[in-house]
Amino acid sequence: MKDTIEHDGFIGSVHFSAEDKCFFGKIEGIEDLVSFEGDTVEKLTEDFRLAVEDYRKLCKKAGKDPFKSCKGAFNVRIPRKLHILAVKKASREGISLNHLVQRAIEHETESVDP
Repeated sequence: MKDTIEHDGFIGSVHFSAEDKCFFGKIEGIEDLVSFEGDTVEKLTEDFRLAVEDYRKLCKKAGKDPFKSCKGAFNVRIPRKLHILAVKKASREGISLNHLVQRAIEHETESVDP
């Protein structure tokens, strides 16, 4: 399980620095680097919320989409043996490797809120 928080469709990663005694993170799934921090969970959550709202405003002012572009094509790096097994499974089912991967991703994301 990865430690994350969410606000208004944005996901933030959460980490802890024992040395600095604070929580910190960054907004995931965007083209820019936007970080946030807090010395309590409440302060971290509030700073994340403010970072998201500020980022949305900046994107609106700049006329750009705040989220990374998802065009439907990406590279996947997997071990060679898994690649071979996937090709065999797709061939046996009479489908393309892309279709097999799509089905696997659909299965893994069934319970994810859009």
